[in-house]
Amino acid sequence: MPKDDALGFVALSSLKKKPAAAGPADADPAAALADLRRIYFKTTKQTIEHDFAHAITLLKTIASEEDRQKASVFMEGINELRKEWTPKPKPAQKPQKKR
Repeated sequence: MPKDDALGFVALSSLKKKPAAAGPADADPAAALADLRRIYFKTTKQTIEHDFAHAITLLKTIASEEDRQKASVFMEGINELRKEWTPKPKPAQKPQKKR
């Protein structure tokens, strides 16, 4: 059985941390960009919601505008995957008129 990291799984406990305590990506924007890249390529239909939340947390740790622009490419890609894989709500049926 593959490890959780191989599936792109992000533990909920890691999402509950405040951005100031998110981990090594705080000190290094390159690490945050590398994590965003990893999330983009490893996310699955089952993990997309958790991965998207984790990506937002990482984005908040990036201070410079230049690095945020680089991150936006991965964020847009993750968001597109999220749109594709999120089930669309079915429209409510209108009640039929009685004759």
